[in-house]
Amino acid sequence: MVVAGVVLAVVGLIVAIAQPSAPWGMNPLVLGLALLAVGLVLGALGLRKRARERAKGTGPVGNPVQRMRAFPRLLRARKHGYTGLSLTQPAQWLLAVVYLVSPIDLLPELLPLIGVTDDAGVLLWLLTNTSDASGRYLRWERGRSPETAGRGDARKDLAS
Repeated sequence: MVVAGVVLAVVGLIVAIAQPSAPWGMNPLVLGLALLAVGLVLGALGLRKRARERAKGTGPVGNPVQRMRAFPRLLRARKHGYTGLSLTQPAQWLLAVVYLVSPIDLLPELLPLIGVTDDAGVLLWLLTNTSDASGRYLRWERGRSPETAGRGDARKDLAS
């Protein structure tokens, strides 16, 4: 949510300053300021959520590189007792990738500035959702001791 808020705020600021021709006869200054406001609210809500998760110790852990490296293990982890990944999540990720590479869009690319927003939104959702899921998996993996795992180290289990 923080990343989406920052992206929306930056786009809103650019639109408000540059004032390109806005779709549907809208005033570009109003559109830009509205996007900026929504982006700031989303960013603030995301930061608040992260602070609560950190205080509880339930949020995702790891930096982006660690999360990317954990992603393949996450996809294999369901067989080894990890219940934090629903069956529908990988299907949603696959649908998002198919939507991104397909030539069919909800908003055609011919519309200036608006045409790419559906793709950008789906891409932003995909990146944040997969990052969050692999960060939560890393928390689970780090908290899993050999005694509770039953068969040894989590990384060794998932490598087999």
